[in-house]
This record gives sequence, C-alpha cells and structure tokens, in this order.
Amino acid sequence: MEMPVPSSEIIARKAAILDRFRTVLPVEAVISEPAETRAYECDALAAYRCPPLAAVLPSSTAEVAAVLKICHEEGVPVVPRGSGTSLSGGALPTADAVILGVSKLADVLETDYDNRYIRVQTGRTNLSVTGAVEQDDFFYAPDPSSQLACAIAGNIAMNSGGAHCLKYGVTTNNLLGVTMVTMQGEIIELGGAHLDAPGYDWLGIICGSEGQLGVVTEATLRILRKPEGARPVLIGYDSNETAGACVADIIRAGVLPVAIEFMDRPCIEACEAFAHAGYPQVEALLIVEVEGSEAEIQEQLSKIVAIARKHNPVEVRESASEEESMLIWKGRKSAFGAMGQINDYICLDGTIPVSELPYTLRRIGELSEEYGLKVANVFHAGDGNMHPLILFDANKPGDLEICEALGAEILKLCVEVGGCLSGEHGVGVEKRDLMTAQYTDDDLEIQMQVKDVFDPAWLLNPAKVFPLASSESRRSGDVEEVSTVYNASETAAA
Repeated sequence: MEMPVPSSEIIARKAAILDRFRTVLPVEAVISEPAETRAYECDALAAYRCPPLAAVLPSSTAEVAAVLKICHEEGVPVVPRGSGTSLSGGALPTADAVILGVSKLADVLETDYDNRYIRVQTGRTNLSVTGAVEQDDFFYAPDPSSQLACAIAGNIAMNSGGAHCLKYGVTTNNLLGVTMVTMQGEIIELGGAHLDAPGYDWLGIICGSEGQLGVVTEATLRILRKPEGARPVLIGYDSNETAGACVADIIRAGVLPVAIEFMDRPCIEACEAFAHAGYPQVEALLIVEVEGSEAEIQEQLSKIVAIARKHNPVEVRESASEEESMLIWKGRKSAFGAMGQINDYICLDGTIPVSELPYTLRRIGELSEEYGLKVANVFHAGDGNMHPLILFDANKPGDLEICEALGAEILKLCVEVGGCLSGEHGVGVEKRDLMTAQYTDDDLEIQMQVKDVFDPAWLLNPAKVFPLASSESRRSGDVEEVSTVYNASETAAA
C-alpha cells in the first residue's frame, strides 16, 4: 500500500508551524512529541501506521477554523479524525500531515423534542447521543457496532449505518444539518432543523465524503420516539446459502423488520465464548428483530417464522424476555471484539443486492479455500451490507499480502453482482486502488472536480479515496482551481 512521499520542506518547518498553532490553541492542545504522536499513527486499520507531523485538539468551531487557516497558508496536509475507529485507514496520516482531532467537541448544543432533532458537536460518541435523549423516550437510530466509541464526525464522514439501518436508514437519512469548516478556515452552515433543505443537496455531498471537503464540527440529527416494544428471533440453519435465501425471501415478502443480522459458525463460536449469549451451534444464524405494539410484533414474527420454516431451520427461538433480547444483541455487538481475541483479521464491507446473498456467500467460501485463509461472516443482511472478516497471522511473512489479495477479490465480487465497494466503512486507503473496479475514469474525474471546489489545494485527507495515479496532478498542485469555496458557500446560503 503506497502513500505519497512526505514533504521534507514541511517537516523542516515543523517548529515554526507548531509555534503558529500555539497562538490559536492552548499549549496542551498541540501534540508534537514523537512518543505522543504515535497515539495518532493509525486508526482501526492498524496494519498501516505513520506518526503525523503533529496532532491538534481544538475545543470549538472557531479554533478548528483558525487551525485550518494556518494549515492552508502553510500548505500542510490535514487529516481529520473522530475517535479513530475507521476500518479503512481513513485517519491514516503521513509524516508531513497534521491530525485534527475533534474529541474535545463533545457537547449537546440544543434538543428540540417537538421538532424531533438534537444538535451536537461532532466529537460526541454515537451512543451518547441516544444517552442524551433516552430519558424522554427518544433515540438516535444509526447504531454502528462501534457506537460506544465512534464519533458523530466519523459517522458523517463514512455515512455509517448499523444493525437497525434496514428500517431507519444510515447516517445520511438521519442528518439534517451541519456546521462545517473549509480548508481555508471559512465556517459554513448547510441544511438545518428540518427534513429537506431547499436547493442543492449539499448534505448528500458532505455525508460520506471521508473528510475530503471540510471538517464538520456540529451536526443536527433526527431523533425518534422509542418504539412501544421490540423482540428478536434467532433462526439457525445448516448452511450459509440457506440462511441467505431466507433473508432474500423475507425482503421479497414485503416484511420490514427493524434488523436482519447474519453470523456464520466461526463468528457464532467466537461470540458465544465471549458473550455467552446462548447462541445455537449451527452453520449460520440470523437475528431478526421487529418492533411496534405487541399485536404488531406478533403479526410480523409469525410471518417471518413462517418464511423461515420453509427453509428447514435447525432452530427457531423467539426472545422470551427483555434480558434475553439484550443478551442476543450483546453477542452480535461483540462480534468484532470477540473475533479479535482469537485472530488477526481485516474487516471488509462490500454491499450487494439481497437477492445475491446465496451466490455471494458460496463464492466467498470458494475464494477462502483458494487463498488458504478462513473467512468469518457477520453482517447487516437486510440491506446486503456484508462484513467478511478475513483471518490471518500478522506475524507470518506474506500473510497480510495474501489477506489483502483475497479481500480485493471479495470486494470485486460485490461489484460484479451489482453491489458496491463500501456500505459504511468508507474507501480510505483500503479500497482506494479498487475504485477503478466500480468507476470509470470519467466517473472519478467528476468526483475529483467536486473536491476541487471545496479544497482546491487538495490538503484535506489528500491520499485517500482516489487512486494515487488519478489524483497525482491535483495533489502536486498542477490543476487550476475550478471554483472557490466562497462561491460554494454563497450558493449554499442562497
């Protein structure tokens, strides 16, 4: 995996750049000692690491703007960072880059239950957004598995989803507005406290842009009333393909559960040993949850169970209590941590049409045999967002390279069957060189022109998303500015 050669000229000016930071930030908010910057050398894709030039931790939108203005004037690349839970290397720095962390931006700014929104600073963790409103029987719907730690900033950057996105959608479906700081240090407001802002869909561009267009410091999020009740059912099968066919039939029947989660045997065994959730020992396990009144729950579950039984399940088990429901979800939410206790792994997140689940699972099994590495599957089956975990030995020479080659084949498979490279983890550096498998050169050029508008100097996360060969001329400053961010913000304000 290649990264651009860091600028020796920027590194030589490190002391002067740090002095400028200290004129706009408290001394303790500027981290530059080599031993301390190592904490920012990677994110959750830990196979690749590089200590940054420095890390800065602003406490307000104004401080973020001041830092970005300095970096723009100095020509210093900036890598925005939420909580560092990215699985695609989205927060991987280079030696000449500054990490801009938003962890100190963690306040709730406004809560409006009548209009069902909450405005927060984006360093706040996903789960704590629900924590701020649950006493009033509201919740924030997107629920990534890392929701205890991941920040709203990262959720917006990667358009994160979660187990319940089948019914409630991913981050973009629950994001109403943002305060964003451009690379030039300009503060702009996009969207607002309403479901559909007039004019161009600026939020649709920002959400999922992976820190390429600006640093989002505040977010207005949709909150919802808690459902009257919810109940999961466990459905076990003797093959992955059969479980995949059951999922396709549930969706085809028009039933809309709040979640359909898939786990195969390696993941089931790891989660059971970790969380003791009482999972059956089967080849494939579905967790299907429905919600509503008791009558609605019973009606939906009866339809789902009837569909499931047509596929000859090994076991069907409805949750009998709130405690059992929590335990079922504890096992699923613990999956990545549980697998990490027994093996090194890389977690993918290609997305496919639900109808292609049986075929795709079979091909993943065949590719696993071909490359000689085990693959554990745990994913959001309802919307086809797959999370194959490729198990490898990080201490065995060559194993990482084999793992990455297998991962590339699986992601290409997702595109081949009509899906895409990423559902919620983002492209980062992990999938950067696979973008040509999904997009033509013209497609990539149009996407890069959008970045030209917001960040003409290509200083924000410049080595991510686009193949290095495609973005080289822009990163080296050879492309004429196509617009200015001032014009973009003027359009947004209009």
